[in-house]
Amino acid sequence: MNSQAVIDQKAPVAGRSPLRLALVIGALGVVFGDIGTSPIYALQTVFNPEDPHPIPLTAENLYGVVSLIVWSVILIVTITYVLLAMRMDNDGEGGIMALLTLLRRWAPKGRTRTVAILSGLAVLGAALFLGDSMITPAISVLSAVEGLKTINPGLDEWIVPITATILLVLFLIQKLGSSVVGRLFGPIMAVWFVVIGVLGIGGILHDPQILLALLPTYAVQFMVGHFDIAFFALAAVVLSVTGAEALYADMGHFGRKPISFAWLFLVFPALALTYLGQGALLLEDKANMSAPFFLLAPEWGRIALVVLSTVATVIASQAVISGAFSVAAQASGLGYLPRLRVTHTSSETHGQIYVPWINWLLMVSVITLVFVFRTSASLAFAYGMAVIGTITITTLLFFYLARRRWKTPPWILVIGAVVLLSVDLLFFAANATKFTHGAWLPLAIGLAAFTVMTTWQRGRALITARRTEAEGSLADFVSNLRTHPKLIDRVPGTAIFLNPGGSTTPLALRANVEHNHVRHARVIILSVDIQNVPRVPQTKRCTVDDLGDPTDGILYISARFGYAENPDLPRALRSIPPHKTQGWLDLDNATYFLSKIELREGRRGGMARWRKRLFLAASHITTDASDHFGLPRNRVIVMGSQIEL
Repeated sequence: MNSQAVIDQKAPVAGRSPLRLALVIGALGVVFGDIGTSPIYALQTVFNPEDPHPIPLTAENLYGVVSLIVWSVILIVTITYVLLAMRMDNDGEGGIMALLTLLRRWAPKGRTRTVAILSGLAVLGAALFLGDSMITPAISVLSAVEGLKTINPGLDEWIVPITATILLVLFLIQKLGSSVVGRLFGPIMAVWFVVIGVLGIGGILHDPQILLALLPTYAVQFMVGHFDIAFFALAAVVLSVTGAEALYADMGHFGRKPISFAWLFLVFPALALTYLGQGALLLEDKANMSAPFFLLAPEWGRIALVVLSTVATVIASQAVISGAFSVAAQASGLGYLPRLRVTHTSSETHGQIYVPWINWLLMVSVITLVFVFRTSASLAFAYGMAVIGTITITTLLFFYLARRRWKTPPWILVIGAVVLLSVDLLFFAANATKFTHGAWLPLAIGLAAFTVMTTWQRGRALITARRTEAEGSLADFVSNLRTHPKLIDRVPGTAIFLNPGGSTTPLALRANVEHNHVRHARVIILSVDIQNVPRVPQTKRCTVDDLGDPTDGILYISARFGYAENPDLPRALRSIPPHKTQGWLDLDNATYFLSKIELREGRRGGMARWRKRLFLAASHITTDASDHFGLPRNRVIVMGSQIEL
């Protein structure tokens, strides 16, 4: 998924980015952390004897499973994401939130029901990722620390405490940022992929016949000839594609070419080799099923492999955590979550952010999962559902947008959609069989997050409509000021009133005029407009409107920001050329007025009572507007009013 864990190289628009080694190495450290650590537990999980639908460990089944893993990775990661989805970008950005904004931009008029359904699916996909971001750190670090059992079985009881401690430290250091550590991620993951590739080759030498599993016929024969077994195996095979969304979500930070190059020439070959190597090891001795990944290493190298695996899984966890910060911030910018406090942890990089509320929520959730499930095998039952749910929604949205944006012939889209969605839905159905064994968990988390996000969007729309009624027309208000100038006293200074838009009057300004009978000599009505693009060029940041009279000292300014940007209003105002504001914009001494809305549950319709209460509860985590917009606290005045929901 989307991650901001390394220094952003400020890559050009995806698809036209230059192929630079620094970008390739950077992508290794962020994009491939999750999928790169899947070999630690994926094949072992398929043949887990404690599975409610156990897969017998026979040579025939082993060839079929290894072939199925390799070709699932090819179909889902290489074809769906690398060759197709990564060509669908939103000004260089990828990921499911980018698809949502593209859907808004390219949706045909008059087909609101289709668009509403697809938008809801996109939000559900983002919500499922939050479930994924809770499970990934737990299963990744657990699976690595479990390697201690191959060194000394007596260390088994220490696995959970060690895992919890590592994760606790990881979450506690999030507020420090990851710019320094991020520079190390790429080289470490490069070493990781080289090591697992070499270990895979060593494993293959135990039984080179395993190379036959590269033929797709083995996967097809396994699915057709042993469907009753293969179907249930898919629930674990899907673990081999965890992290596929990251290739797409992080496209804006590295570019399509570096990610594709790293995948095709290092990551995929290394993953294929290590899966084949584990398969050969199991053909030689079924007893190796206790830990096939770690047993690829010679006994003298297992301690080093456990340490390297732990570091790699921490990197994978960091990537997912950072991705959760990014998705939450983008959802907030698009109006699907309350305004969250976002801290930028790097002065060099816009993408490195820290969202405290999300961090503590994830920390409690992840550590709780570790103590409840205790093993990576138990967590694996829950893991696949969130992964395949997001992948299926991404595939569906891609094919819809491919028709709208590129005018691709329908027959091509139908063939591609039928093949790829059939694969996705087959995986989804297989994971559904694990519902009572843990698959319910990511669905429950995703549905809870989806409910909060859609409730916030609906409640926000209702509040905006009712606030508009209370504010009244800005044009009429300004016209009255001009018609009766002597009834209102002017006080010196510059007042900046924040307002949702330019058609209504800020409640704080209306209260000043109607109750105090004063206005400032210079008045700016400032609105923030979040665009359906990741970032807005500085040259298009602000527009200025004198509202029909350049001499009355009243201006309306609209500040535009992308959904991935930090809306720093003072900085945006300073970017306005002086001639556009008649040269009187005195930001160093200006006073900012905020209209604080106290929400109360009312009897008006529009939302069910329980959703109103959920909206009001969620509103309490809304961050202070002064912090969110970068306003100087010593020059901010808050004026309150009430609105019933």
